[in-house]
Amino acid sequence: MQTIDQLNASFAISDVLSFDEHGGLIRARISTPTCTGELYLQGAHVAAWQPANENPVLFLSERSAFTPGKAIRGGIPIIFPWFGSRTATPESPRTDGPSHGFARIQPWKVDFGAYAADELHLSLSLEPTELSRSLGFDKFLVAYQVTFGRELRLRLSVANDGAEPLHFEEALHTYLHVGDVEQARVHGLFEAVYLDKNDNFARKIQSDPVLTLTGPTDRPYLNTTSPIVVDDPVLHRRITVTKGNSNTTVVWNPWANNGLADMSDDGWHHMICIESANAADDSLKLQPHEAHVMETTISVEALA
Repeated sequence: MQTIDQLNASFAISDVLSFDEHGGLIRARISTPTCTGELYLQGAHVAAWQPANENPVLFLSERSAFTPGKAIRGGIPIIFPWFGSRTATPESPRTDGPSHGFARIQPWKVDFGAYAADELHLSLSLEPTELSRSLGFDKFLVAYQVTFGRELRLRLSVANDGAEPLHFEEALHTYLHVGDVEQARVHGLFEAVYLDKNDNFARKIQSDPVLTLTGPTDRPYLNTTSPIVVDDPVLHRRITVTKGNSNTTVVWNPWANNGLADMSDDGWHHMICIESANAADDSLKLQPHEAHVMETTISVEALA
């Protein structure tokens, strides 16, 4: 595992990129003329991104634990190799393991860092670990490229390094910060089929052109590749989430009285998850030596 001294010696960039410790986790701190940001090596977890002269774009719970082996509440957790609870696949009958997989609670390796054109570029990777091997995953490589600038660009690559097919789900579980989730308006999902996880996974169709949240929401929208636009009249801005090679979009908010120990009582009011994913019907299977790349770009503009 890389130490803070090793990381700063190899990758630090004066006034732009440095590494320190927060709680029990190693953190990369980014500051450029166009934005500030934070990324934790555990889970390659982007915890903050704030373009210049903007409010923070990502929600991060003030009660989140920054403890080895415990997921961070907020930012952009990486979900791999299963979404939610593990389910059996044609390759494995196993249903054990942590919720949302092991990638978000394992330390990743920093491979590259560079600063160009007012953007900070970071590359990280995850190889098999003791935990992944104990869960039957020992022939994979995951790489993650993050670009911090006026936009936040994310590129998640999964490669099958084994001799058997690799079946997996993936998501960039993006928590967006909004002024008031009940006033937020979500565009881009009209007529898409979704699984309503709060109604026994019933299959439904998004019948309203604009989605507004009125209660607990947990919906994987299937077979949809459209950009998602979140209009936030309270913060007077529009957040656009554009994606590539992602066929699932997940919308999530736990709502009030959710029992989450790592979120304040009103935290749900200021977040909405818009997740680029390949999950459920859209899960992936890589043949030996194949790779898959999923991309997401998040941008912000004033709301007219």
